[in-house]
Amino acid sequence: MLIEIKDLENVFHIPEPWYIDNCIFDENKEQLDVYVKVNKSAPMICSNCDAERQRFFDIADYDQRWRHLNFLEYPCYIHAEHPRTDCKKCGKKHRVDIPWAIKTRAGFTKLFDAWIMMLVKDMPMSAVSRLVKEHDTRLWRILHHYVDNALATQDLSHVTKINTDETSSKRGHNYITIFVDSEKRNVIHVTKGKDASTWEKCKERLEAQGGNPDNVTEVCMDMSPAFIKGASEYFPDAAITFDKFHVIQEANKAVDAVRRTERKTCAELKNTRYVWLKNEKNLTKKQKGMLDKLKDSELDTAKAYRMRLVLQEIYQYPAQIAPMVLEDWIQWGLRCRLEPMVELAKTLRRHYDGVVQWFQSQLNNGIMEGINSLFQAAKRKARGYRSDKNIVAIVYLLAGKLDFTPK
Repeated sequence: MLIEIKDLENVFHIPEPWYIDNCIFDENKEQLDVYVKVNKSAPMICSNCDAERQRFFDIADYDQRWRHLNFLEYPCYIHAEHPRTDCKKCGKKHRVDIPWAIKTRAGFTKLFDAWIMMLVKDMPMSAVSRLVKEHDTRLWRILHHYVDNALATQDLSHVTKINTDETSSKRGHNYITIFVDSEKRNVIHVTKGKDASTWEKCKERLEAQGGNPDNVTEVCMDMSPAFIKGASEYFPDAAITFDKFHVIQEANKAVDAVRRTERKTCAELKNTRYVWLKNEKNLTKKQKGMLDKLKDSELDTAKAYRMRLVLQEIYQYPAQIAPMVLEDWIQWGLRCRLEPMVELAKTLRRHYDGVVQWFQSQLNNGIMEGINSLFQAAKRKARGYRSDKNIVAIVYLLAGKLDFTPK
């Protein structure tokens, strides 16, 4: 079957009044160049006022170039004349909008941009760069363009509940804080650091996109003093819920601290760390046997372990009685004479309101763990990112649920 020029115009998405004048494959450069001209007698649309049937005025650029999707395995470039119209309606001369490219972006077609956005979700930018044979700096510009435009049009007027957590962004003490809409489960703000000022930036972002901080009734987080301060200052009407998984994590840390101290004088505790930290259903057969042997003993570690189980079970109680049961547990912890468990009890007493708020809000940071996992996996594959701006863009790409439709 013979392929005609008209067929190629459909393949490369070249609409009227443009037409393909020539296609040249350069064997040395290993690339395909498609040369497009414009029918000067055809009516055009004014890019300023959208008036139709405007006449051609002149050619502003005779060889403007855009990188297109690969043709087979070879890079493909579209070279086109860029005409101007002399609009009778607005009385101005303007370049005609190019249908295969975004007006504000030069160098790439819409389809190439879409290809890159799809690849970057699953591949490190360096790998995408090698695949498409473009410098990664240019590809990062594509990502930032679409992320920035999507964020500018994001509607946050519906946000009433927020989850937040920090995650490591680079080696050393480098962190970003991620804020998520608890109901739609998408990232609404990402910022560098993990101090109280991150909440101020979240508030500013919310207000900029139509949200109202006064409408936020619930926030869920860990027991970070900085987070507590920031949430109380910038979202004073929101009830704070301390993530139940964080509470149990603190209990696990206390149990492990007891074990480490007792291990110095008790050979039975050798190689038993994960026996005490895992839920019983997740233990291996060997670990289960060790636990059955030790959990009812008089060891301090066994006592701390039983206290942790009771604390964990409180989250199964009805909301009407759970706060009272928790108060009993705190009193137990304060009297137990196991220093790490005493400190845990003091922590729960200080943050009692936020801990029991969970029984009303039922908020937890499970979604944050999922987002952190996505980001950390991407970071490992990429072996890190060169800038904080790139880090933020990747988080929005992976978990922002943004609309990347060209505007």
